[in-house]
Amino acid sequence: MSENKIEIKNLHKAFGKKVVLDGIDLEIKKGESLVVIGGSGTGKSVLIKCIQGILVPDSGSIKVDGQEIVNANEEIRDAMHGKMGMLFQGGALFDSLTVWENVAFGLIENKRMPRKEAKMEAVRLLRQVGLTPDVADLSPSELSGGMQKRVSLARAIATRPEIIFFDEPTTGLDPIMSDVINDLIIESAKGLGATALTITHDMASARKIADKIAMLYKGKIIWQGTVKEMDNTENPYVRQFINGCSQGPIKVEI
Repeated sequence: MSENKIEIKNLHKAFGKKVVLDGIDLEIKKGESLVVIGGSGTGKSVLIKCIQGILVPDSGSIKVDGQEIVNANEEIRDAMHGKMGMLFQGGALFDSLTVWENVAFGLIENKRMPRKEAKMEAVRLLRQVGLTPDVADLSPSELSGGMQKRVSLARAIATRPEIIFFDEPTTGLDPIMSDVINDLIIESAKGLGATALTITHDMASARKIADKIAMLYKGKIIWQGTVKEMDNTENPYVRQFINGCSQGPIKVEI
């Protein structure tokens, strides 16, 4: 058995003449936390959507637990989706549902858990992410941004996924709340023994939650390594990005 949870080889995806992924090779070990960094429009979200099966790559291979999922049949795709959880950038909570119904959505819809049992589990998960039971019956609009992010995290881990995707998990949060969310991400993923894939611009977050970091630029993984290796690298693209410099090989169109 391979020690890799996700294996990506020579992955390509274009939208018309716009090439987004141009031969991605990436391996994520079981239980590992990989953070993919890179500027806006470099293909980070497209990469996640291809792994999830939301987008179909033009060519290449994506294997989860050794199972090829590109062009897989519906049964295989459903089995893969059952292993995955997702924390969306904006939270993506359902306005029409209460907080606990949001958290328990996957338990009720996919696991067919009875509503009474699902609510008890949702309250337990809310406690796990630092929220008191009294928020369970509130609507998402009654919560602060940080609280909404915690609810989204509780929903992401509710079905005990083997793989969790985090899309810009600290966007819009102040530095203190960002650090709280980072701690919760680490605790949640490690508690489940889950493999984590995060995309972010937040280098403080990347440094804290990553076992390994990969940089995506112009559709290719141009560098990967540990946080310590990143801080010591002489790669000019990585140096420019992590230091937030306008001068360097990465040119921003204005």
